[in-house]
Amino acid sequence: MRRPIDSLFGRLALLVVAVLLLSHFAWYALMRLERSQLQTRYAVEEATFLVDAVRQHVARTPDQPLPSRVKLVDPASPDVPAASANMPPPLARFVEDVRDRMPADTQVRVGPPGAPPMLWVRAVTDQNWIVVPVQPLRMPRSLDRTVLWLVIIFSFAVMAALFAAWALQRPLRLLAQAVARFGRGLPVPPVPERGPRELRQLTHGFNQMVQEVARTENDRAVMLAGVAHDLKTPLARLRLRAEMMDDAKTRDGVVRDVDSMTHIVEQFLLFAHDGADRSEPVEVDAQCERVVRSYRAVATSAPTVHTELNAGPSFLLPAATLDRILSNLIDNAHAYGAPPVVVATARTPQSFTLSISDSGTGIAAQDLINASRPFVRLDPARGGNGHSGLGLAIVERLVRRAGGEWEIGNHGGRGLRVLMSFPFDVLPRVATASENAW
Repeated sequence: MRRPIDSLFGRLALLVVAVLLLSHFAWYALMRLERSQLQTRYAVEEATFLVDAVRQHVARTPDQPLPSRVKLVDPASPDVPAASANMPPPLARFVEDVRDRMPADTQVRVGPPGAPPMLWVRAVTDQNWIVVPVQPLRMPRSLDRTVLWLVIIFSFAVMAALFAAWALQRPLRLLAQAVARFGRGLPVPPVPERGPRELRQLTHGFNQMVQEVARTENDRAVMLAGVAHDLKTPLARLRLRAEMMDDAKTRDGVVRDVDSMTHIVEQFLLFAHDGADRSEPVEVDAQCERVVRSYRAVATSAPTVHTELNAGPSFLLPAATLDRILSNLIDNAHAYGAPPVVVATARTPQSFTLSISDSGTGIAAQDLINASRPFVRLDPARGGNGHSGLGLAIVERLVRRAGGEWEIGNHGGRGLRVLMSFPFDVLPRVATASENAW
């Protein structure tokens, strides 16, 4: 199961959202703290200004009434609040700030809790307590418009950051897809060179590598095909002359050698062929059954080929590709394995599978890595006439060209098994390519 967090975009998105969330939360906490401090400073300045205004009013116009909620209280009045030593920290800081702004030895008290907030101030020179209103020091706890704007800004920032992350990882995703196609042996069109400088350099290097590999493969294929093609005519003349020999024993030996050389030449031509298979898709189960029946009809060991076909009619492959895969693998199993040979298909949750296995001794573990390399013959098991070491290499190329993957190994100690898997998403493309060819 693919996890979104494993992708580059998923990790960039998670990182961006986490950084934006942390920065916005820190900004909001700092803003609330600064707002609280600003409110406290403003309340101190306002209270100091009101007390000074009342003193000037008493000194200059004592006969004029005081403003609303501002009053003078006699020190002997029972309404004078007692000095409290257990005030909340914000209120205690507020009282200390007001006291610092007043003359020395000024008494500063706060009205009783539950009533409108009032500040009681009496300096040494004051005859009465000066009582003035003060602003509430606590911010409202309900969500205000700041939080709404914060959410809006955060949403737009996340969308912009996700778009930037998507634009950054898109060239990497295209490059990763091209690398996957190149690894499967499929044609790779040039990848657009976009993104940061380092990514453009990487993409440019990959495009150059693909071009060089394609040029080398094409040169090798042309050389191999040319040599093989030029050998077909002299081999045909040699076979014709061999069949005209009088000595039957010599004639049969020469004909057998010519047939082996002809088979090698045909393998060379098949390996050098790099074009797309445009034959009509066929049902793999039905075609496997037909191929196995033909082997049973012509081979002396016909009963040793069995089938276990369970993929169903949805499993389609080009007819020529499938025939070449089956013929190479069944011939290989007959030549180097032991009966019975089993041709099996199945449907898994992710793909269709096709496997050919025999009951021989298999291949040594250290030789498995070289088994599918072209022109490699594993001695002594891979000796014999008419074999060029291309059979498994041809099968691997055909499977990858059809969009599949293959695995070669010893199957539970019962011989060699070649397991090929074809994902569901490549099968429609195979059928479409064949339809477009017509």
